Amino acid sequence: MFNPSRQDARRFFFDTWSKSKSSQPLSDLEQVVLTILIDHPEYHPILENPETFLGQEWTPDMGESNPFLHLGLHVAIAEQRSIDQPFGIRALYAQLALRHGDEHRAQHEIMECLGEMIWHAQRYGGGPDVNRYISCVRGKLGLGEEEQPRINPNDIPD
Repeated sequence: MFNPSRQDARRFFFDTWSKSKSSQPLSDLEQVVLTILIDHPEYHPILENPETFLGQEWTPDMGESNPFLHLGLHVAIAEQRSIDQPFGIRALYAQLALRHGDEHRAQHEIMECLGEMIWHAQRYGGGPDVNRYISCVRGKLGLGEEEQPRINPNDIPD
């Protein structure tokens, strides 16, 4: 299983940005990431200075969100949409994008739900809760919970 360190993940963002500036060919994943990076000009100064920001800490008490966490959540949402996992996320995303007329805003709405689910799993244990996540996204559209709860991957016996 692929489990990069914090520095490895950050280097991927830095390297993708650097390769794009020098017109080097990009992998499929790098092309997805570049689109996300372009949509975040506020992070371009960080991406231009890997030596300064590779080890930078961003804590809640600093009053700034971690740009690499933010970008990583965008990547996670892009991957979820590409494979439609959890099932139905692609359609919910499309509805949010249509409602707002803005795909980036739709991603941020979903990101709030993804972040809430991750926070809840970290705080209370038990792993990610797909029902919490999908219910939150559906709530952004004014939809209620699904009639049939989903099975969480961590609830499937080995």
